[in-house]
Amino acid sequence: MVVLGIDPGTALTGYGFIRLAENGDLSVIDYGVISTPAKTAMENRLVQLYQEINEKILLHHPERGAVEKLFFHTNVTTAISVGQARGVILLCMAQAGIDITEFTPMEVKQAVVGYGGADKRQVQLMVKAILNLQEIPKPDDAADALAIAICCANCNKYFDLRKSLS
Repeated sequence: MVVLGIDPGTALTGYGFIRLAENGDLSVIDYGVISTPAKTAMENRLVQLYQEINEKILLHHPERGAVEKLFFHTNVTTAISVGQARGVILLCMAQAGIDITEFTPMEVKQAVVGYGGADKRQVQLMVKAILNLQEIPKPDDAADALAIAICCANCNKYFDLRKSLS
């Protein structure tokens, strides 16, 4: 099964595709960031994000996906723009028929490190270890997206149970 994790943003959106094998092993398929120019109008940045996310989804065909939940920012403008990016990302995933889950940063840290208060470096080191990578994925947004994908993959049994009960 292919799982997509996304760390939303308007300037940088991290994405990570991983494969969940039947035996539970995880491996990286692709990861990186989508970068939109700061001086571009917001609507055009969102169009670019929409197009690039759709291209990645068409390339890798994920069955499940997860997006980081928006947590309160002291900068309301940033929170609104990240919320707009999340909306575009959720739309792309829903149109592709991907089962979507949203996780808080604390839930992702708990799933990847085992401690919801883990710092960014601890999460990055565990992503590297879990996915058997030679180095920590860069930039940080890509590493965060892979952590979100790992969290989603770790919840796979729960998803299957939930579906079988409905």
